[in-house]
Amino acid sequence: IYNFSLYFLLEVERKIRANDREYNSSFKYATNSIKTSKYNPFTFLPLNLFEQFQRIANAYFLFLLILQVSLTLSSFHSCKYREVCCEPPNNRLDRFMGTLTFGTQKYSLDNERVLLRGCTLRNTDWCFGLVLFAGPETKLMQNCGKSTFKRTSIDRLMNVLVLFIFGLLALMCIILAVGNGIWENHAGSKFNAFLPREENTAFSAFLTFWSYIIILNTVVPISLYVSMEVIRLGNSYYINWDRNMYHARTDTPAEARTTTLNEELGQIKYIFSDKTGTLTQNIMTFNKCSINGKSYGDVIDHYSGQRLEITEEMTPVDFSFNRLADPKFFFYDHTLVEAIKLGLPDVHAFFRLLALCHTVMAEEKKEGDLVYQAQSPDEGALVTAARNFGFVFRSRSPETVTIEEMGIQRSYELLAILDFNNVRKRMSVIVRNPEGKLSLYCKGADTIIYERLHPSCSELMKVTTEHLNEFAGEGLRTLVLAYKDLDEEYFSEWKQRHHESSVALEDREENLEKLYEEIERDMMLIGATAIEDKLQDGVSQTIEQLTKAEIKIWVLTGDKQETAENIGYSCNLLREEMNDVFFIAANSPEEVRQELRISVVFIFKWSLFLQRDACLKMLVQDENVNGDYGLVINGHSLAFALESNMELEFLRTACMCKTVICCRVTPLQKAQVVELVKKYKKAVTLAIGDGANDVSMIKGYYWRFVQSISFCLFYIWLTDLLKKQYMLVRYVLTLGCWFKLVLCWFMLAMCWFKLALWLF
Repeated sequence: IYNFSLYFLLEVERKIRANDREYNSSFKYATNSIKTSKYNPFTFLPLNLFEQFQRIANAYFLFLLILQVSLTLSSFHSCKYREVCCEPPNNRLDRFMGTLTFGTQKYSLDNERVLLRGCTLRNTDWCFGLVLFAGPETKLMQNCGKSTFKRTSIDRLMNVLVLFIFGLLALMCIILAVGNGIWENHAGSKFNAFLPREENTAFSAFLTFWSYIIILNTVVPISLYVSMEVIRLGNSYYINWDRNMYHARTDTPAEARTTTLNEELGQIKYIFSDKTGTLTQNIMTFNKCSINGKSYGDVIDHYSGQRLEITEEMTPVDFSFNRLADPKFFFYDHTLVEAIKLGLPDVHAFFRLLALCHTVMAEEKKEGDLVYQAQSPDEGALVTAARNFGFVFRSRSPETVTIEEMGIQRSYELLAILDFNNVRKRMSVIVRNPEGKLSLYCKGADTIIYERLHPSCSELMKVTTEHLNEFAGEGLRTLVLAYKDLDEEYFSEWKQRHHESSVALEDREENLEKLYEEIERDMMLIGATAIEDKLQDGVSQTIEQLTKAEIKIWVLTGDKQETAENIGYSCNLLREEMNDVFFIAANSPEEVRQELRISVVFIFKWSLFLQRDACLKMLVQDENVNGDYGLVINGHSLAFALESNMELEFLRTACMCKTVICCRVTPLQKAQVVELVKKYKKAVTLAIGDGANDVSMIKGYYWRFVQSISFCLFYIWLTDLLKKQYMLVRYVLTLGCWFKLVLCWFMLAMCWFKLALWLF
């Protein structure tokens, strides 16, 4: 279906029929032919010349050359008469809307039912498929932006120097041409007898000017560009071969994916980093939990009642009662296992929720050998914890989830999955147990779940909040768990409305969100989980060295403020000797503005308010600040701070601080912070990320690193440098400076060589 608007043909909906080529051909959809090369036979010359002419010297020699010349598919057989109606091609990887019509029935198609490149079929040997997008209309090609040609400060300096040299050359040629004109007037006529020449003195001087331009062309150092590229290539190989940046455990060396930016490593002023998987290892372990107001996970001395520090010498919990326990899982609080064995209902409900509310896939190649494939390490850690405490997730199908509860296998009917996303920040499943009871199980961020709890949970919520603050203070990642029993009649009516919304192409997401909000009300609180994510090796020392080098570090994370703050202190981003750390956690634009201004006033120790004309400047200048300060701002306040009438106040305040931590932020807010810094700060920046939620941040920066882990391999193509460990000191403070010095010394040597060549 097409709408004509402003003379453009806009596709608003796509229809495809299985095994009906004539029908599909009538829409003139794209073929499966794609082009991933930067050039083709027709565009190679103009595009390549355009890039090369970014260097002034190349344009000059082209002009000199002109001057010299002028002077001298597959098939689908098994299913018939099925029609798919879906959204037009777009670049969004996180969503898809469509409907499948088969006979008189309609079925919803979402992102979970679309196979993209790199997907692997699991738990089935075959499936039927229908090509929706082909060639340049595929998600991969839609996300392939135009190649950008980055220029370093040395390249820009070279252009300025070449312009200066060319100006000097022009001045020399003008002087020589004027001298030729004077000579022609006074002595030139005496040579006409044996050397005929132009009678017009001015025209003779004009020709002489261009002749000297050609004769003195070696003044412009064109070979310097080639030599610099060779040096840069050598620097890239030096990074690849550097044994100090080799990760022996995974047999992974560093990999430079560009040769043009290596010397800029030493010029970095701002580092923007994710936390999970970047500052930390992204290896999650179930550490503590709170169930019905009681905290588990600490080891208490029975004589003194004091909490003991957990060490490797301590005896872990014995899980021998569970034949399916993971031998690599360790837990040290024996009271939780005792509660499981006693059959406490709340404890059983806690781990039953962990075993059911997830999207993990289980593979069992031999009896008892379970391997979990999880979309995130958090889910994998929680399901593994439930497995060890007797609630073992065994398998799933589109209609059922099978778990083993304390040795008894039970299959739950899976009626609905309410997916997690960065806006909802929670996930729910609706299941029917073997006895026929309907239940909704939900897990998510504390602030989100608390808003949807039944009023009777207020006292339990206070106790759980104390536990959450304690967990977050130790740097642990937290989730809150809740459940709700459903009425059969109400759920049948809700399910019908859910199906109608899921097959609609218009306002599908908005309608589904309303239905999710409706059913996820008045839930009962069960407890909370706390997962440990250990720091990368050498992070604290690295950040300390970078701070001494006057490099400012911003951390953009989705974790709780307390967790982010604790990690900040653990890795020396925040230090006790700092003059102050400002916390921005307001609920309105006016409060955010006031807290930002109070921070500025405190830094300068005298009353200072931003004037209106300061907000009109196109560049935020660095200001001299006495002392070290940190800034921690949550996502709610950041949304107000990034508004157009406040963004410069936020940026100015943040730039006065050594460290900025933005917590509870969405991927969109990460991208907005990127754009803010790019727009108003003229500095070389570095971005470090590890996965999908960092893509928008990584794509926006001048320098891009990816922390190579198993959950980010699809995003490595975005990077300029791929690394396996946190080795920024060697990258930024050592190799970056070396590469810059090598090029600078080479340019200086070339200058002396040129000077000596002309003088002697």
